[in-house]
Amino acid sequence: MDPLPKEGEPAPAAPGAGEPSRGTASSSGVVVQVREKKGPLRAAIPYMPFPVAVICLFLNTFVPGLGTFVSAFTVLCGARTDLPDRHMCCVFWLNIAAALIQILTAIVMVGWIMSIFWGMDMVILASKYSAIIVSTPTLLGLS
Repeated sequence: MDPLPKEGEPAPAAPGAGEPSRGTASSSGVVVQVREKKGPLRAAIPYMPFPVAVICLFLNTFVPGLGTFVSAFTVLCGARTDLPDRHMCCVFWLNIAAALIQILTAIVMVGWIMSIFWGMDMVILASKYSAIIVSTPTLLGLS
């Protein structure tokens, strides 16, 4: 039996094979696409302006669920979410449900931790949203 190749050495070709198989990684690199699959509650987090997201994070840190409750109303004001096929009212109620879960489970610290992570997700989504908004005029040739 052949020994395994050491780090940095190419794998030996199979007998009768003209070129290495496509399943092995080469030094040229392999492109891998990772796509996060979110549940309905996580996908209902709205893309808000950055200052609003920071305020919601602050509220969620000190009063669990309050920032999530405030963010639910941004959906009614037209904030975009990762649930485009759902009606605005449905997404609003999903955010209200997330806020209630955070408030009710804050007693055992689970809701408080969830609330802080929810606020951090809001800030991350807001930073992505603001990066898209800033780059859109240059993509359209407006600036």
